[in-house]
Amino acid sequence: MPTIVRWNGADLPEELRKLPAGRYIVEPVDDIPPLTLEEEAGIELALDELEHGGGVDDADAQRRITAPLRR
Repeated sequence: MPTIVRWNGADLPEELRKLPAGRYIVEPVDDIPPLTLEEEAGIELALDELEHGGGVDDADAQRRITAPLRR
């Protein structure tokens, strides 16, 4: 589950102190651009495929997500 961190730009947030040691990706979420029409269509297609039995199980999804991070 993601951890939301509010940072004042100087002090280390308590949320980060509570995280276990490891590698993390940090990116700002205040200025997220809206989805493009193509991105929106891709999400709708993926949801339709999942409703019809498509997709991968949790373990396979986790492997696909973490594999590039191990490099």
